[in-house]
Amino acid sequence: MQNELLWLVMLLANFLLIIAAFKLFGKWGLIMWIPISVIVANIQVVQTIELFGLVATLGNIVYASSFLVTDILSENYGKEDAKKAVWIGFFSLIAMTLLMNMALYFSPLAGDEFALNTHESLTSIFKLMPRIAVASLAAYLVSQQHDIWAFHFWKKRFPTSGQLWLRNNLSTMISQLLDSVVFTFVAFWGVFEWPVLWEILVTTYVLKWAVAAADTPFVYWSRIIHKKGNFILK
Repeated sequence: MQNELLWLVMLLANFLLIIAAFKLFGKWGLIMWIPISVIVANIQVVQTIELFGLVATLGNIVYASSFLVTDILSENYGKEDAKKAVWIGFFSLIAMTLLMNMALYFSPLAGDEFALNTHESLTSIFKLMPRIAVASLAAYLVSQQHDIWAFHFWKKRFPTSGQLWLRNNLSTMISQLLDSVVFTFVAFWGVFEWPVLWEILVTTYVLKWAVAAADTPFVYWSRIIHKKGNFILK
């Protein structure tokens, strides 16, 4: 159960870091989290693990937390700020992919075993990055744009503060399904056999669904922080 316990710890850590960023920096703390989540998730996703008896990829929690952030932005600051955060994340992933793949063309110092090992480690992580990045970019844009649209769609129908949980979950859970389908097939088609591919898709979505369900109290917590407005670093 070590992986499962670590997964729960990471889940809580992500939510608390988002709240801390919001409390410290306000709106810009949330916007800052989007490139953090996108970059970290696209590094973690290259590792497959067994979780709750199923095959899964790392990065699910960190990436899914970006939906929490865009929902908080949509709720408290509006659609345009949420869209701006999405595009910042999009640019960050492109920049990271380009710069890290350029770094792989440098030759490590001859005779330096540490430099050689580091280069090999970077290659094993980032050599796959272009395909992962294309998959992530496609899934990211489709799912995040849908999430922002859907959140405001449901907000018009369920506008009260007591219905915040409903618009948060209705928008996020469908968006994460779109994200899981697009990312899994673009990133891993031809890499894994169909049974493993299907298992990754199902497991990825189930885990993201769990993250979406668990983030609801933090959406309400962020609303309280926003109403008080006493951010630490203004």
